[in-house]
Amino acid sequence: MSQQITVQGTVAEGFEPVREEFAAVAAGEGDDYEGQLCAYVHGRRVVDLWTGAGVTGDSLYGVYAATQGAAHLVTALLVQDGTLEVDRKVTYYWPEFAAEGKGALTLRDLLAHRAGLVGTDTGFSRAELADDRVIAERLADQRPFWRPGTAFGHHALVIGALTGEIVRRATGRTLQEVYEERIRVPQGLDLYLGLPAAHEPRFRTVQPMRPTPAQQARLDAVPDGPYTLASIAFNRHVAEPTDLESLPNERVIRAKGPASVGGTGSARGLAGMYAAMISEVDGRTPLLKEDTLAEFGQIHSVGYDLVAGAHKSFGLGFQATADTWHPFLGAGTLGHSGANGVQAFADPRGGIAYGYTRRRFAFPGGAAPENNRLAAAVQAAALATR
Repeated sequence: MSQQITVQGTVAEGFEPVREEFAAVAAGEGDDYEGQLCAYVHGRRVVDLWTGAGVTGDSLYGVYAATQGAAHLVTALLVQDGTLEVDRKVTYYWPEFAAEGKGALTLRDLLAHRAGLVGTDTGFSRAELADDRVIAERLADQRPFWRPGTAFGHHALVIGALTGEIVRRATGRTLQEVYEERIRVPQGLDLYLGLPAAHEPRFRTVQPMRPTPAQQARLDAVPDGPYTLASIAFNRHVAEPTDLESLPNERVIRAKGPASVGGTGSARGLAGMYAAMISEVDGRTPLLKEDTLAEFGQIHSVGYDLVAGAHKSFGLGFQATADTWHPFLGAGTLGHSGANGVQAFADPRGGIAYGYTRRRFAFPGGAAPENNRLAAAVQAAALATR
């Protein structure tokens, strides 16, 4: 292994195999690979590793849709408080949402990606994608792309704006403000929905995907017309199509922290958030009660995702991680991956919280394939050290 991919950081006794697996991943990715891996078991940090030239455990990355885990933790807290009720109609909080036949949709169905509101006919500018209020205003007037409640598809670039508008209407605060005040600051998390300028020097720009010839052939073999659901959901049907790979590299995205894709953080921040969700950490009570965890982790949408064109599963806001990505994890595991290969989740039954970041965009998008190896190594070590 070259000096550039020497693994740094610490593991608890019994978690040495996780370090070995992370080193093997790094070796297989090449000298320009950099990434971070962090894990907690029952509130104790047991893995804290990083590798790559210039990277540290404090380096920050764009986490893409893994941001939605933070957004929906806010929603879960507000449901737990009684501020929101998942079986109320969205229009109870947001009357304007009723336009174009959306009036019967409940918050539960919205959170389960069943609204049929994955984008707009005319799309968004880059400036609009950075502003959840603008996205929400545009979506309130949009006709759904399928009958609400009858099917599901990942509302990839907009779900945080939709739930965020409900949070704002119910609390008078933006979702980002509630997250900062109730979650990030009290838990001391390096995961931001709006990165302060003072932390900019720690940010690592996203590197473009580098597919192999075989992978490029697979990409080229999949037709993607300009007006498919996937094109609309990822804002590729506009005059200047969104370049997903470069999205977090724009300061306006990092600064405003749109709740669908604009989070910036480290593996420590991602794992720490999920640990705080399910476990006592440093003497602090878990953020979510068992009943709340069970409801938000329960599968609500499963099967053919109309946007992804593949099998996916969602709970309330969160991905049903065991069904979608890692079948060896416990029932009720909830989390969210990011398009660049980031993965983060909590397995309440196993007491595991996991966060993984990487700089170079991974093929084919979503949780990078190495997460299966790394998450399995964490789980095996956790079981062996019980």
